[in-house]
Amino acid sequence: MLDFSRNHFDLFGLPAQFRLDAAALDAAYRRLQGEVHPDRHASGTDADRRLALQASARVNEAYQALREPITRAEYLLSLHGIDARDESDTQLPIDFLERQLERREQASDAVDAHDSPALRVVIDELRGEALELEDRLRACLDDRHAYAEARVPVRELRFLHKVGEDLRALEATLDETVPD
Repeated sequence: MLDFSRNHFDLFGLPAQFRLDAAALDAAYRRLQGEVHPDRHASGTDADRRLALQASARVNEAYQALREPITRAEYLLSLHGIDARDESDTQLPIDFLERQLERREQASDAVDAHDSPALRVVIDELRGEALELEDRLRACLDDRHAYAEARVPVRELRFLHKVGEDLRALEATLDETVPD
């Protein structure tokens, strides 16, 4: 069946790197799920069904980890003994935090003014910064193998993801309200 000792990348037959071929990941996921899905083993023994359920869960877990840039980077770091979510090391650069504070203020002003285009600009700028961080991570992880150095951009990317969720929630609220 499935070798549970393999890392997520090996499981899907992909190189252990940040740069990922999403189509290859999706194809490998569908192929593996086709092999291990519990429905294929419904007529097997209890042990076979349990093993199929565990294998399917493992494939899903691996897919979820590799599909998103943040979790993929965190997983890559974990393969090299680095915990990017270490609670004792949460510092982010001051200029980064100031930029995010300024961004939130701009978003708040846009919402107060019922200015959807201005809020969209803030969201687009955030998306651009996230893409730049992903490029930095590619350089750190794939090109230079600077795993310890990659911890900061991974944390920054996670922070931006949270800010992005907040801004999209504001945008949804703004879309639902009609100015007086």
